[in-house]
Amino acid sequence: MSNGILMDRRTCLKGLGASLALPLLDTMGWAEAVSGKASKPPVRLGFMYMPHGVIMDQFWPKDAESFLKSPPPALDSLRPILEQCLLMKGISGVPISPYNGAPHALELSTWLTATLPDPAKRSEVNISISADQIAANHVGAFTTLPSLELATMPQTWKENQEGLNEAYYSHCSFRSPTQVVPAEINPRNVFNRLFNTKKKDGKTAGLSSLDRSMLDIVLGGAKDLRKKLSPTDKRKLDEYLDSVRSVERRIAAIEYRQKEAALEKAGVSSSKRNDSDSPPIEIKIPEGDKRSEYMQVMCDLNILAFQTDTTRVSTYIGSTPNGVSYPELGFSNQHHSQTHHNGNKEKVDKVAKITAFNIEQFAYMVKKMHNLKEGDGTLLDNCIMMWGSGLEDGNKHTRKNLPFIIAGKGGGSLNTGRFLPDVKGNQGDLLTTLLACMGVPLDRPVGIATKQIKEITKSV
Repeated sequence: MSNGILMDRRTCLKGLGASLALPLLDTMGWAEAVSGKASKPPVRLGFMYMPHGVIMDQFWPKDAESFLKSPPPALDSLRPILEQCLLMKGISGVPISPYNGAPHALELSTWLTATLPDPAKRSEVNISISADQIAANHVGAFTTLPSLELATMPQTWKENQEGLNEAYYSHCSFRSPTQVVPAEINPRNVFNRLFNTKKKDGKTAGLSSLDRSMLDIVLGGAKDLRKKLSPTDKRKLDEYLDSVRSVERRIAAIEYRQKEAALEKAGVSSSKRNDSDSPPIEIKIPEGDKRSEYMQVMCDLNILAFQTDTTRVSTYIGSTPNGVSYPELGFSNQHHSQTHHNGNKEKVDKVAKITAFNIEQFAYMVKKMHNLKEGDGTLLDNCIMMWGSGLEDGNKHTRKNLPFIIAGKGGGSLNTGRFLPDVKGNQGDLLTTLLACMGVPLDRPVGIATKQIKEITKSV
């Protein structure tokens, strides 16, 4: 530290009802740090989901030795940071009997619970608290938001496989055995929630256009703060404010295109719109073209939430098992229909492209984390980011070797840069291990867990 002064980790830039949390600066300590002493950055835990499994021979490396030099096609986007990643084959899912006719209702709902719903209460939500919420209960007191739940698609799918409550189909976070945690699909709402913009009446306000952005409100505070910072911290502050403005710009661009499309669909020419014209119809996030742009904005928001210590726990449901398609990839077929390929090469190739696309979005996020400095390392060094699916193979609905990618070193607790081809364990074991790596004390294993998977850790 340049001046011996330790700023509170929760320092914000404030003005006119808006507040903006700051990234870790050299002159800051974390919220729970002992007064006057700098502390090691906390470990964050993030989950990102894709349904329907993978094309296995394009996902699993040939062997442990070839993992870093010759990764399989599905992992190609992670090539620059494979040293920060960990793959393990042999993690089994929850056996779904007596719900053998409900593979899709259970692939997401069991993903973070490692537990089956109560067979005696199928029409109700009755499962188990999920791993993300277990973590949130432990570390949430240190942050503005205990956890952040994001999704690409509305969680409103109406289906009741095996008589199970429809909430199981599109939710992975459960605050308690009987309480689901809804996810936010609107990036504007996420931004407002993270950065607390409010009107005079106390209600959350939508952010204005760039020329009246929240950042302009707090710039005065930023100028005052800069006078107290070292040259290194000034650079960090400037880079951070630029990254926030970049996210705001991208969100504004998406919303502008949506409004233009909505007005045109309603027969109103936006270029000649008068004040007396009807307002634009409700904005909805598109489910087709440029899904990557939308998903990357959500990933950026996740990064900012971690970088500012607004939360230390997040989940992002990239898509759910219900009718999503990917026109951006050059075809309009639904993901689910293509997974039942029965060996048809055209369908197999499409599923492989969808898998690679989803992993690319995960790679976008973790590579960006890897390029953000924090403490003595990077933001990714202090994170545990898990990408995965609740099925191994969407064609046969198998769950013997669930696909997982772990990125980040978990503050030094994870031994990355490896593919472990013969791990013995289940998804409850994996979740229990990751919680331990985060420093979460457990009074019982997660779901069907019986142990920790010690071979993925350095020391827990």
